[in-house]
Amino acid sequence: MALPDPARRLLMEHLGRHSLIFSPNLLDTNLVSGQADPALAQAQIVFGQPDPRALLDSPNIEWVHLTSAGYERYDNAPFRKAMLDRGTIVTNSSSVYCEPCAQHALAMMLAFARQLPAALLNQSSSRQWPAATLRADSRLLRQQTVVILGYGHIARRLVELLAPFNLRMIVVRRNVAGDETISALPETRLAEVLPLADHVMNLLPGGEATRHYMDASRFGDMKPSAYFYNIGRGSTVDQAALLEALRAGRIAAAYLDVMDPEPLPPDHPLWSTPNCFITPHTAGGHDDEHLNLVRHFLDRLEEYESGLPLLDRIM
Repeated sequence: MALPDPARRLLMEHLGRHSLIFSPNLLDTNLVSGQADPALAQAQIVFGQPDPRALLDSPNIEWVHLTSAGYERYDNAPFRKAMLDRGTIVTNSSSVYCEPCAQHALAMMLAFARQLPAALLNQSSSRQWPAATLRADSRLLRQQTVVILGYGHIARRLVELLAPFNLRMIVVRRNVAGDETISALPETRLAEVLPLADHVMNLLPGGEATRHYMDASRFGDMKPSAYFYNIGRGSTVDQAALLEALRAGRIAAAYLDVMDPEPLPPDHPLWSTPNCFITPHTAGGHDDEHLNLVRHFLDRLEEYESGLPLLDRIM
């Protein structure tokens, strides 16, 4: 990854006995996979977004640390088996992104509740003074119901941020572990709770198991006054079904930070669909993001050298 100078200096100054090899094909983003790189043959530790096939062909690698929270391209049976057979550790950067993503989700919930998109649209168009309408349509989050899909780092932090608003919170996950701090249900009961939700917050990871998880049937289970949010992965939503649900008024509005594909083409109808609001995969962004990625890696490096369990281990 092409790190800004402060983050690059921090990395180089705290590697201790390790030598550092930069790929000749550095990426400007951690949202895409790197290219196959012969330098992997010299490495024991990899930091970034390495090409999965190249990792399979690099048996000397002991540890892979991803500069993202998502790891869909690595999450398949052959890759997991290869890493397990070799004893290769794989970690991600979930702890770097849980706070900004949770704050982003909260911001959009509050924006809808306080009619900020409608006020912004008025300012950029007719510039009327619809105070009475906006006041009447404004809501308090208190006593509303939010259904959260998934219970990873972002969901856990969002639950903490939402606690002062006195919402009813329900998390739906594949398997209820018993360590949840709010009401938790298995996904087999999703159809029971979707009709209760004022807010449906999708924080699911990508992968075949979650592809089009929110489909026409599940949008149909939501009530017309409910809001839908996606800060998980674009592939988890059937976007054609979402488009139809918005156009037909079967849900009130949608906020999307992730899409399928990305970038979303300029002529895609979701850009111009009323009550659909899009940010271009920015939920995890923050001003010291790259420094935090390097700090997170260096902390894991200390754990690795000390033989301690690594935080954010995924394989």
